[in-house]
Amino acid sequence: MSPIITGEAVVLELRPATFAARALGLVIDVVFHVVLLVGFMFGLAAAGKGLDEAAARALTLAAAVFCLVVVPVGVEALSRGRSLGKLATGLRVVREDGGSIRFRHALIRGLTGFLEIYLTFGGLACAVALFSDKSRRLGDMLAGTYAIRSRVPADEAIRVFVPPHLQPWAGAADIGRIPDATARRAAQFIRQAGRMAPQSRAGMAAAIAAELSAHVSPAPPPGTGPDDFLAAVVAERRNREFTRLSESRHRNTEVGQRLQRLPFSK
Repeated sequence: MSPIITGEAVVLELRPATFAARALGLVIDVVFHVVLLVGFMFGLAAAGKGLDEAAARALTLAAAVFCLVVVPVGVEALSRGRSLGKLATGLRVVREDGGSIRFRHALIRGLTGFLEIYLTFGGLACAVALFSDKSRRLGDMLAGTYAIRSRVPADEAIRVFVPPHLQPWAGAADIGRIPDATARRAAQFIRQAGRMAPQSRAGMAAAIAAELSAHVSPAPPPGTGPDDFLAAVVAERRNREFTRLSESRHRNTEVGQRLQRLPFSK
């Protein structure tokens, strides 16, 4: 795992790609680019029979640059780090901070890749990746990128409930004035709390609870911790919203049924 700490003190655990997965994806990409180049060469041979030797060499060089450099760079830049091989192996190239790559990253990787993959028949790329952390090749080191596994098991949904000792208070509390932005921050904190450092978690819980308490009345029972307070407010607000939507749908269904029973004149 590759831990990355965001500005909100949330630890993101990214899974770097293994050497075998990267090698398989690279083979698929190379085969695709070579097949594309061969197709271009056949097309040029059929269309340029009357060209002189210098023009034929120029077109051949242009086709090679297009298929082996321009296409890989363009695909990675437009797809934010994906390619045919990476799509097949479930990989994606990201920056060292975990963000999506930009055109300059793809350009550096593509230009370096022409040297370490095609001019050395993949030997330089394999040698560097074998002895580097996260299986990074030379292009990754120069561009500040590495490959991660994008196909990982989905995180289990976190179910939030009102703590039993706060259920009487939550059922009678006025929480309808909570701003949507504050409620979203509280819900996001609950989802990410398990991945936060203890000190950061306690500080952020206290800050969000203080912000919520300004819109909730009456105040929770004395001795209620920030985590329990946030869980009670978020869960009760969700339950009330679900009840309101269910009642609204039921009323709309009844109105529709009544309209269907009304006689209409032709």
